[in-house]
Amino acid sequence: MKSGSNLEKLLERGEFVVTGELGPPKGPDAEVVKKKAAMLKGYVDAVNITDNQTAIVRMSSIAAAKILIDMGLEPNMQMVARDRNRIAMMSDLFGANVLGIRNMLCLSGDHQSFGNHPEAKNVFDIDSIQMIKMVKNMRDEHKMICGEEIEGEFKMLIGAACNPFADPFWYRPLRLAKKVEAGVDFIQTQCIYDMKRFKDFMKQVVDMGLHEKCKILAGVTPLKSVGMARYMASSVSGIIIPEELIKRLHGAEKGKVAAEGIKILCEQIQELREIKGIAGIHLMAIEWEHRVPEIVEQAGLLPRPTP
Repeated sequence: MKSGSNLEKLLERGEFVVTGELGPPKGPDAEVVKKKAAMLKGYVDAVNITDNQTAIVRMSSIAAAKILIDMGLEPNMQMVARDRNRIAMMSDLFGANVLGIRNMLCLSGDHQSFGNHPEAKNVFDIDSIQMIKMVKNMRDEHKMICGEEIEGEFKMLIGAACNPFADPFWYRPLRLAKKVEAGVDFIQTQCIYDMKRFKDFMKQVVDMGLHEKCKILAGVTPLKSVGMARYMASSVSGIIIPEELIKRLHGAEKGKVAAEGIKILCEQIQELREIKGIAGIHLMAIEWEHRVPEIVEQAGLLPRPTP
């Protein structure tokens, strides 16, 4: 086993996996993490812990991940290249392993100009693809980048992100192939709304045989309102929302727009389950953790399998 994690066991067994996501607070309040985590427990197989998402200072992903472990949940610790050089990355990974963290996501990270400290200097010593390769060598070759042997056993399931909707479209499967070549074990995609374009992407992925070399989790996010849908469509890079979905939300009865958004999401999940090469979903509720039980149940994803 690469990590011995529950997520790895479920993926290897061919179960349709559901991962969730949790954003730590802007401070050391552990109760915020515990409250969100309690809403997800029993409804997802692992929980992504974001790493200073959108370059805004928050509780460290390692600390928040340890809180989840103590609660009986399995974390996917995110790590961004923006804030750490290779020394800090490997040190943090050793520390995370000691604390029982066995899954991670290798990310480049949002540029600091988007966050609350735009004057901060970024690092980007290595990028996300180089990070994948670094972690794989640490795990499989028991060596650091410099070639020195690692003292003790290091286990980690290696994840990364993929945006099928970024331009140029033709390059998306090729960039995924680079991450597969570097040694990624699983992929979580950007939020999917344009199902036709995603199916085109997955056809290329399958034709290249990439789905046989890594597990692909399709990213989904419920649309809470017409305003949210229009904002994401116009202002969030890499998000494409078909006008027909926005019209559906707009046509919903007063007070039932959120319910319509969840209905759309559940329809998308059923459609995703039929696409060859999809091993599960990554459900990003975005401060809507309290609706996750309803979504997972309505989508017919209960009970969750045991490892």
